[in-house]
Amino acid sequence: MTKALAHEVLETATRPAIAPHDLKRRPTVPLNDLKRGFGSLSEQLQAAAARVLSSGWYVQGPEHAAFEREFATYLGAEHCVGVANGTDALEIALKALDPAPGSVVVTAANAGMYSSTAIRRAGLRPRYADVDPETLLLTPEAVSAVLGDDVSIVVVTHLYGRLADVAGIRKVLHDRGIAVLEDCAQAAGAGAPGARAGSLGDVAAFSFYPTKNLGAFGDGGAVTSSRADVADRARRLRMYGWTAKYEVGEDGGRNSRLDEMQAALLRVQLSHLDAWNETRRAIIARYVEAAEGTGVRVLPAVGEGHVAHLAVAVARDRDAARESLTAAGVQTDVHYPIPDHRQRPFLAEYAGTSLPVTEERSGQVFSLPCFPELTTDEIDRVCAALREL
Repeated sequence: MTKALAHEVLETATRPAIAPHDLKRRPTVPLNDLKRGFGSLSEQLQAAAARVLSSGWYVQGPEHAAFEREFATYLGAEHCVGVANGTDALEIALKALDPAPGSVVVTAANAGMYSSTAIRRAGLRPRYADVDPETLLLTPEAVSAVLGDDVSIVVVTHLYGRLADVAGIRKVLHDRGIAVLEDCAQAAGAGAPGARAGSLGDVAAFSFYPTKNLGAFGDGGAVTSSRADVADRARRLRMYGWTAKYEVGEDGGRNSRLDEMQAALLRVQLSHLDAWNETRRAIIARYVEAAEGTGVRVLPAVGEGHVAHLAVAVARDRDAARESLTAAGVQTDVHYPIPDHRQRPFLAEYAGTSLPVTEERSGQVFSLPCFPELTTDEIDRVCAALREL
């Protein structure tokens, strides 16, 4: 959807409300529909795919190198290292910081276990800080409250597409020698040009899972950094730990490569990312207005520091709200229902951990349809359903 269409999304807020009985007569408004994304760029994507297929170069070729350069420049980072998926990106980024074995990594517990999984796979130990009740992000104060001499890294997740206060958190860590890893899986494009998510910490991890704002047509990920030592180590770690072909110079390596086809398709989409993010913000602005005075609150997505990856609502009675929306033909989901420290395998380990905000919000948040190809009629239908809550 273009910038002009994003403005159209906002202007439709003045249209007459859809009658509730009309909502049930139409197909369900999907949470996402990836086929529409392909359809809007099909000629460009097919041309890129044909270019790769005819080249005979399918892994770490010219498309891959070009994407790494272009994405790093877009973010304002010095280096981009393509990898196979977002979880690999987190694990490789952690290892690339060369932390002390078994040291502690501070992170949030409300982001779906992704950082926790990577931390554990890297041989490190997660420690959880609570989040701000409005932004649902880590804050400098929350991080400071759980620091100790055993902490080597803080993972800052830009949850739902909203930039966390990386600068403030880095100030807290400045004199302690603790590194910051940005989890940018949901925040591609967030921030000002030249200083976007992925360029603010010591290292960052991206996922290009198909539902992301910048999504591949399969799995994909990247590690970004402006530290040459970290980027060099990440390059070795993604390729068995090689320092030269068949020569291992870095322990802990793996096979984790962004393939040539995905790199080429991501290059096509990168030029559209800012317009798509603007459209996402416009959609959420409609939802925020529609939900005013109801039993739910939609979290706003305002300005270039928020790319509106998910349209997240908060409800005291989440089940009732979701049931009402389902009856009105609106699909919803929950991101995320179980905090990391309450996942079954880790209950005993974190029995003494109390995160009041994280725990309360995990029972209240749910997600509404939000993707750039939503039609104005579908957005109107979601808004009408929200007004009835």
